[in-house]
Amino acid sequence: MTGTMSYFGSYKGLPKSIYIIFFAQIINRFGDFVLPFLSLFLVKKLGLSYQSAGTAVMLVSLSSIPGSFAGGKAADHFGRRKSYTVFQLSAGVSLFFCAFLDNPQLIIVLICMSSFFNGGVRPIISAIITDVLPAEKRQIGFSLSYLGINLGVSLGPLVAGFLFNHYIPLIFIGNAVTCLLVAILVFVNIKETLPEYTDNEYASDGEKPEEGNVLAVLVRKPKIWVFLVINVVFNIVYSQSSFSLPIMLDIVFGRGGAGNFGIIMSANAVTVVTMTMFVNHATRKWKALNSIAAAGLLYAIGFGMITFIRSMSLFILSTFVWTVGEIMAYTNFGVYIANNTPQNYRARFNAVSNLSWSVGTSLGTFLISRYAGYLGIEAVWPLTFFLGLLGSAGMYLLKIKTEKAVAIDVRQNGVSEQ
Repeated sequence: MTGTMSYFGSYKGLPKSIYIIFFAQIINRFGDFVLPFLSLFLVKKLGLSYQSAGTAVMLVSLSSIPGSFAGGKAADHFGRRKSYTVFQLSAGVSLFFCAFLDNPQLIIVLICMSSFFNGGVRPIISAIITDVLPAEKRQIGFSLSYLGINLGVSLGPLVAGFLFNHYIPLIFIGNAVTCLLVAILVFVNIKETLPEYTDNEYASDGEKPEEGNVLAVLVRKPKIWVFLVINVVFNIVYSQSSFSLPIMLDIVFGRGGAGNFGIIMSANAVTVVTMTMFVNHATRKWKALNSIAAAGLLYAIGFGMITFIRSMSLFILSTFVWTVGEIMAYTNFGVYIANNTPQNYRARFNAVSNLSWSVGTSLGTFLISRYAGYLGIEAVWPLTFFLGLLGSAGMYLLKIKTEKAVAIDVRQNGVSEQ
């Protein structure tokens, strides 16, 4: 009990901006009705084939990539607060019009536009967290943001599942309204956090300002881009939680599939809310790469076991396993990137890091949709087992290489691993 209270106590005394982000994440993710049900919406309501739905979902995912870079560049040049407000409002407006349309192509275009602007929001949030917190508190900041996301998701899919079966236009309207609410919340309550680019009290060696374009700076940090490439494999696996899983549940449970997928997503969120502090406490002495390698093993087990299961209780168990992996991967990913990013490139480096998520999700929908088109959705899960193991091995090898490089830095410069 003492350890649990101590962990809760670590959330006290953080800057106001962190708590505002926490509440903004709750509201935003509660109203994130569209994307979790997108593949099912395209297949069941618009009548697209698996292949066409996979292509559409891939386009939606890819749309977030240029949006992420646009948001990152805007945030580093014009400020976090204004950039967040513009991108969040634009994402909501794009979805709002979908409620009044029945043309599949136009709906997909507008969802892609919303994905573009949502892509711009993510690096701005990460940059704000990094701006206002010193290195030793960033895991707490990212953890609290992550909890906010999943508190919203714990209820949102249940509402979205009901709306999916009864009144689909409200899925788009509700999503748009929550975008408006969080844009107002952030604009009114968060002051500009864009730092002056000097060696301030928060900057580690990995955060010192650098010169050149973002790609040139990234090339000088090979462990970051290798890390991001391996992360693509993780996200190919994880993306099946929103693409292949709802289709699988529809096959297993029929009309009850949409409702059961809402339950699965809520189980995912509840697991995050109840287990994050325990997982972080148990792994608090682990280096980031160790935790992420372990996450790959849990992805392999959690998604791979779907090969053999057909009862809802076992689907929930599967969700618990891969969600613990999600906790370990997500909370350590943000910290690792933040502590190794030049402070004058924070938002743009977060945009680059989001690229690995978007590319993984895009490949996970496009390639897996074709794979499933030939072999069936049931054949997806043995593949996720193999890819989870592959990603875990990649992170472990990177960890070994990184430790050797860190040992050299310690001897020469007194640099320690972040």
